[in-house]
Amino acid sequence: MPGDVDPGLFDLRPRETAGAALERAARLGSGHASARVGFLRRSSVFLHDGVPSSGSDTVDTAVSVRVLRGGGTGFASLTDPTPGTAVLCAERAVRMADATARAGVGGAALAEEPVHRATWCSEYEVNPFDVPSGDRAALMADWSRRLLRVPPVSHVWAMLVVTEENTFYADSAGTETAQRRIRMHPMLVAVGTHPRTGASASLRTLGGPSGQGWEYLAGTDWDWDAELEELPGHLEAKLHAPPVEPGRYDLLIDPSNLWLTLHESVGHATELDRVLGHEAGYAGTSFVSPDRVGALRYGSELMNVTADRTEPGGLATVGFDDEGVAAQRWPLVENGVLTGLQVDRRGAHTVGADRSNGCAYAESAAHAPLQRMPNVSLQPVPGGPSTEDLISGMADGIYVVGAAGWSIDMQRRNFQFTAQRCYRVRRGELAGQLGGVAYQGTTLDFWASLTAVGGTGTYRLFGADLCAKGQPVQAAPVGHGCPAALFEGVRVQRTA
Repeated sequence: MPGDVDPGLFDLRPRETAGAALERAARLGSGHASARVGFLRRSSVFLHDGVPSSGSDTVDTAVSVRVLRGGGTGFASLTDPTPGTAVLCAERAVRMADATARAGVGGAALAEEPVHRATWCSEYEVNPFDVPSGDRAALMADWSRRLLRVPPVSHVWAMLVVTEENTFYADSAGTETAQRRIRMHPMLVAVGTHPRTGASASLRTLGGPSGQGWEYLAGTDWDWDAELEELPGHLEAKLHAPPVEPGRYDLLIDPSNLWLTLHESVGHATELDRVLGHEAGYAGTSFVSPDRVGALRYGSELMNVTADRTEPGGLATVGFDDEGVAAQRWPLVENGVLTGLQVDRRGAHTVGADRSNGCAYAESAAHAPLQRMPNVSLQPVPGGPSTEDLISGMADGIYVVGAAGWSIDMQRRNFQFTAQRCYRVRRGELAGQLGGVAYQGTTLDFWASLTAVGGTGTYRLFGADLCAKGQPVQAAPVGHGCPAALFEGVRVQRTA
């Protein structure tokens, strides 16, 4: 069956390696101990005007051990996953746990989790690593040449990154899981120049990274042929677009743009480690506080946001997180009110929750798990309006498409976002592109201005495969689903 785990990847070798670590940790008197054995393969190709300019194909393997002992916590990893190195990791992790216990900085307590013994694999039809690397590069070259043949495109940058992530997890409670995740990130950027002014502009494809296999590029979930055909015309219009007049506008925001606003203003703001101030060194904390759960008015009654580790094709979709917690789906915002947070096992214990909701993830088995974001999505309205319906109901406003630049303050309050392209809307019709649009706001005011949400037909899953967090920095993939959504009276400024 497509997407099945190859049993050979999770045979006695990783089980033996993890078992050696757990046995040694137990002999040294640790409390809870966990071990991960990882195999991470990533291949990339970058092209300029259809010619490969660089690329890589790397395989990273590692074993890591985390232990809790005497009120302290310790972690160690080595890049050669054998029983011998696993024992060394266990010994080093125990020594670290003893040191943190003496220093009083361990905080070593985890919420309980049922015991799991299972394998899981993300949904895909064709593993991209089963496609020869030359064929992968040839497809990106063909797409690049298709764009280059159509004015005003003068240059095209392209890339394709494919990742296969295999992890074996075992802990002293008896949980044992094996997982495989596949994801792909294709992108093309077309550049053009105004024939009279010499000004340049660029547009990139909107179809983003996805937790799918090679079939994603065949158009199973995104019409790449249509996008490549339409992109030169969009670029031509962008080159001639008049600049926006600053002011307040009603904004219809396409899911290809709204996902990033959701990521920054809701996703990161509801991570418990930021809420508690435990994560501040990279991208700040949060204006949210635990006591406001169930009370904070986050947005209008149309705002319903879920956290989900199970959504098919989601970049953060897993069977189990890196603490052995089974994937779940839960509400973050219901009818505009904050009703949930994202927590890992340590965070769940800290706030007295019965259980983690599965938000621990490490970039590889060589890294310690951090609290990381699940797929965070704004829910559509069943039977709700189409994008065309929403546009037809606008007297005067702007339609915003495609994520571009962004900034947000260190508590996730004040932000600014730009777009790949924006259209003036007058009397229910698109009236040409506008240049230099940047919309600004504060998180609660912005979401309070949500006045219409599209139906299920407007819902699309986007996301980022390199969301950065922690020190040292780790990258994680995260998906965000959104429908088209209308916001009233949003402040718009003009960018340079």
